[in-house]
Amino acid sequence: MPHATPHTDTVTAELDSVLRGGPFHVALRAAIAARGLPLQRVQHHLSRHGVKVGVTSLSYWQQGARRPQRPESLRAVRALEEILQLPEESLIRLLADSGDQAPDRGPAGRSYRSLVEASGVLAGLLAELGVTRDSGLHTLAHHERVLIGAHRELAERESHHIVRAHRDGVDRFVAVHHGDPGSAPARMTVHALENCRTGRIRLQQDTGVLAAELLFDTRLRAGDTFLFRYAVEDGTAGVSREYVHGADSPGGQYALQVCFDAGALPARCHRFAQHSAAAPRGGHQELEVSGLHRSVHLVEPRLRSGYVGIGWDWD
Repeated sequence: MPHATPHTDTVTAELDSVLRGGPFHVALRAAIAARGLPLQRVQHHLSRHGVKVGVTSLSYWQQGARRPQRPESLRAVRALEEILQLPEESLIRLLADSGDQAPDRGPAGRSYRSLVEASGVLAGLLAELGVTRDSGLHTLAHHERVLIGAHRELAERESHHIVRAHRDGVDRFVAVHHGDPGSAPARMTVHALENCRTGRIRLQQDTGVLAAELLFDTRLRAGDTFLFRYAVEDGTAGVSREYVHGADSPGGQYALQVCFDAGALPARCHRFAQHSAAAPRGGHQELEVSGLHRSVHLVEPRLRSGYVGIGWDWD
């Protein structure tokens, strides 16, 4: 019989401690580490139990970025107890103990959207479409209009781009839509509104990301300008609390307008910014909802790399 080492004794003691006191995500992370299983193997074991969970979801669960709450997710947690050789109900109990926390919300100061981008999901979808982050286009201006529906959901997003090509032969743009936690990309609809048509579409169901190819009716030469407009019908998730825009590199003017249904007006709104997915948020500024059009907005004359967004509270 193999003898326990000081290291394994320490790992076991730490696991026992967090299984007693939680929180859930720390206990799950400790259990996976104690068994030495990569997430791909954990996913494989779950599939053998008849439960389908994505690697990205597992990663979010152990980071504390999302919390299992759907029936299928709870089935997965019970299966994880067996796979990871944990006492029955140990993880489920920790979930119940943390029930007062908002489900599927990111840690303070980190948006769900920035967590998705940091996970590599977006890079994978772009690779499936055979494109890179460098689209060959420089943004001169970008205006986004987000509609929050009567049930407080992200109902629709419309984007209007003005771009300039920095190389010859550019004839498309890949639009990326990040739904709120729990959204269903397969039920979203992409509308090509002006100077473009819809091409291939790729989805990542676990993270609510949709990537849509927008095809131009011309091939741009270096220096050519172009404008196009598209929209994504969403409305597939629960209550929305913020919209975040991310940029890899500096760009032109960026404007974000968030419009609220007359029957679902927020109590407060504010703008914010952060330099990276891991950085704290700053630049907070209260925004007043306009009485007539029920909207708030922000304008960045010259967009910097990082994230800007608008958040709101419902009560």
